[in-house]
Amino acid sequence: MRLLLTNDDGIEAAGLRALEQACGGLGERVTVAPTGCRSYVGHQVTVGRAMAVTRYSPSRFAVDGTPADCVRLALTHLAPKVDLVVSGINHGANLGVDLYTSGTAAAAREAAFFGLPAVAVSHYQEKGLEFDWDWAARQVARVLPDLLRRGCPEHHFWSINLPHSAQPPEEAELCFVPIDPSPHDIRYQFHEGRGFLYAGVFQARGQREGHDVAACFGGKITASLVSTCGSAPVHDLELESR
Repeated sequence: MRLLLTNDDGIEAAGLRALEQACGGLGERVTVAPTGCRSYVGHQVTVGRAMAVTRYSPSRFAVDGTPADCVRLALTHLAPKVDLVVSGINHGANLGVDLYTSGTAAAAREAAFFGLPAVAVSHYQEKGLEFDWDWAARQVARVLPDLLRRGCPEHHFWSINLPHSAQPPEEAELCFVPIDPSPHDIRYQFHEGRGFLYAGVFQARGQREGHDVAACFGGKITASLVSTCGSAPVHDLELESR
């Protein structure tokens, strides 16, 4: 199996190194990631300007573009024959409505557009705690084979979120949960001469029981299937002729 690895934190990110470590036993790896941090860019793509590509090795490239750009360039030019795309490990959670602004999720979504199985992996961070990337790599190495066995429906991708604590269990529980649609804690502070600055607290967001936010905040690894289009199948809708 040939894997394409990418992220939105940049080619030098510790989370990407952890992902490369986690995927070491799954097959041949090709890494195509942004030159620097591209967090919160959503599914933005680059048009109207050329994107420089730096080749670090035969299987490692940095692109002066977004995560979605990286997948597009990889699948059409840099690594056109891959079997699986894995994006991450993101330095921070991508839970619930985060999936709309996440570059990590956008990379996996772009791969799903191409009909490829894809996984977005993110790591929640508790305030004041550092990441243990070796632990994170071990969790991902354990979870990914399970997801591959289960498969992924066409035009869907898996969103995985790792929990965070000072003393995490060696094998955190994996649970399969739906995406929480609750909004973030939306607050702004006005600063004279500067304008409005976002002041919401990530941990204060809404939590629906049995959904991804509550489960990850509760110490579990969450796995959620995400559709690329977000719409229900036609046969599930009640259509009314008028």
